[in-house]
Amino acid sequence: MKTILGTVLALALAGSAVVAQAQSSTAIDLQQLLKDVQQGRAADQADNQRRIREFQAEQARQQQLLDDITARREALEARSAEMESRFEKNELTIADLEDRLQERMGGLKELFGVLQQTASDAQAQFYLSLSQLEHPDRNAFLVDFAGRMGQANRLPAISEIERLWFELQREMTESGRIVTRDINVVDAEGIEEPQSVTRIGLFNVVSEGKFLRYVPETGRLLEFARQPGTRYMSGPSDLASGKAATFPFAVDPTRGQLLQILTQAPNLTERVAQGGAIGYTIIGLGLAGLLLALSRMAILLVRGFAIKKQLTDMQNPSDKNALGRILIAARADDVPDAETLELRMGEAVMRELPRINAYIPILKIIAAVAPLMGLLGTVTGMILTFQAITLFGAGDPRLMAGGISQALMTTVLGLCVAIPMLLLHNLVQMRARTITEILQNEAVGQVAERTEENLDNRPPAAQAA
Repeated sequence: MKTILGTVLALALAGSAVVAQAQSSTAIDLQQLLKDVQQGRAADQADNQRRIREFQAEQARQQQLLDDITARREALEARSAEMESRFEKNELTIADLEDRLQERMGGLKELFGVLQQTASDAQAQFYLSLSQLEHPDRNAFLVDFAGRMGQANRLPAISEIERLWFELQREMTESGRIVTRDINVVDAEGIEEPQSVTRIGLFNVVSEGKFLRYVPETGRLLEFARQPGTRYMSGPSDLASGKAATFPFAVDPTRGQLLQILTQAPNLTERVAQGGAIGYTIIGLGLAGLLLALSRMAILLVRGFAIKKQLTDMQNPSDKNALGRILIAARADDVPDAETLELRMGEAVMRELPRINAYIPILKIIAAVAPLMGLLGTVTGMILTFQAITLFGAGDPRLMAGGISQALMTTVLGLCVAIPMLLLHNLVQMRARTITEILQNEAVGQVAERTEENLDNRPPAAQAA
């Protein structure tokens, strides 16, 4: 009991001590808090005062800017009104001056129009002209002159009109001249080097026996990648060799366009190559047929000469020719009667015919097969052309024309082989037929002679009967 009372008393004493300590610390914290609040209020008031002073200063500055802008706007508005007034006055003045100018110009408007059109046309012609190589500075004058004549704001000077006339007259004069001078030329390999260039009027430019092409955009002379056909090159070759006499020269009135087309045209070798494998086969077949026809014709000519020689000496037959062999067979001693001789003559002639007509049918076969092969190549080429049209469309007519041209090349080759082969076949066959007819006639003659001899050798009684 005493222990419990002691414990309670101790706890009460301890609680009172804690409460006293808490009250003491709370009093200290509230005082510090009050002090801090007072200091913070003072700082906030100082910041507020500073911000108010800054705002008032910025407000004054903004007001000054506003006043400056307002003053500037008023000044600009005043200047705008002044300029508008001046613009209206200037418009009236310009209109009055234009009326006076139109009144004083009168019929000169037509002159300005003619001068402008003439200068524009001349500039377009001179730009493409070969004489531009020697007079490159005239285009600037013509362009400026045509522009000023289109505006018609001032009269042209007499010297300008005279220069326009002079340029036209000089161009006409240059069209009839042949001029040689050193100019840089770009060859087919792209190398530019100075060459002696000859200008033939306004039509052609040649150098070292070759035609050149003038490019107006760059003002350069380019050698054609491929020259036109041989018949067009005789003139440049004679000119390059210094030939003084009169000689023919191909003139291009289109200033190079026709030459460009001629250089693009395929030559004979390229046209043959367009036929491909079938075309080369046809050519090979034609060459073989030609050699065969020539060899057979030569053999038949030799045999024909031998037969004609034998005809002049029928009493001495030779086994070196067909007629001699027939005569030897006809004069054999083992022939009892005319009927047997007739059979032997027919056999002898038939024995000679294969030698005479050998390989002649092959010529006819070549003449028949060549156009068929050409037709095969044409059909194949047309199939390829239509396939290309299917892939790329038919927008470019040159694509179709080029493909059809290549396809028809095999037909041309086939006909070029078939026509001579047919002619050679007929010639060889006619020669063989001539020899055959001679042999048949002589064989029949031998039978007739033997028959007459038999009749003459019969007994008188049989002859009377």
